[in-house]
Amino acid sequence: MEINFLAILVAALSSFVVGFIWYNPKVFGTIWMNEIGMTDEKARQGNMLKIFGFTFIFAFMFAFMMQVLTIHQFGAMGMIGGDASKALPSYNAFMADYMDAFRTYKHGAFHGFISGLFLGLPIVATNALFEQKSWKYVFITSGYWVVVMTIMGAIVCGWK
Repeated sequence: MEINFLAILVAALSSFVVGFIWYNPKVFGTIWMNEIGMTDEKARQGNMLKIFGFTFIFAFMFAFMMQVLTIHQFGAMGMIGGDASKALPSYNAFMADYMDAFRTYKHGAFHGFISGLFLGLPIVATNALFEQKSWKYVFITSGYWVVVMTIMGAIVCGWK
């Protein structure tokens, strides 16, 4: 099983597409800015190269890990220590039978959604509780991550 860096790259870039829509003032952008106390003036003061550069790196890291969360064959690879050349013949037989099992966009989207719901939401909500952010903030921010993880999961799992 090889890592599909093109799928990871596209999945990482999908987070930007979702973000540009999700945080558009006509969608959730204005509400989100009000919830965090952000103004247009303050937003313009940010170093956009730094913000978007690191955002891409983090999105790439996220998309890379989505493979493990959405592609079951990574579990089989983990059972042999990641080196197929050292595996017993039963591993090769298993992979020959199941190499593409559950490798669909739909299956990846499902696991991405579940990951967003059970990983993204609790992380955002826990931080928000300590930061004393509103539930609007929690639902807007975690909703973004649920959507992104759903799309990333679909891309990395279905793209062969």
